[in-house]
Amino acid sequence: MQAATQNLFVRIHLLHYAEEQDISIREALPKLERAGYRVADREVKQELENLATENLLTAHGEEYTLTGAGITELRKVRNSLGSMCSEVLTERPTAKAAGA
Repeated sequence: MQAATQNLFVRIHLLHYAEEQDISIREALPKLERAGYRVADREVKQELENLATENLLTAHGEEYTLTGAGITELRKVRNSLGSMCSEVLTERPTAKAAGA
């Protein structure tokens, strides 16, 4: 997976984790690794800080809490993901297979 795509997925996962409970870099890193991402702690820290700058998370020392704006954003993302998954995950003949 390309870095830009992975970064987007990591952002979504971080919002999701923060919805479950306040999240820190130390707690997020193993969860992200279990989800299949290859990230370093500095990348997780940077993304958490970006989400805080965008007012989607609030920093409290080393922990981050989901904000009202973060909840709204996560709802919108989930709606979009639902639509996208139903479209993208539906098997279709590829252009090559259709032309063969």
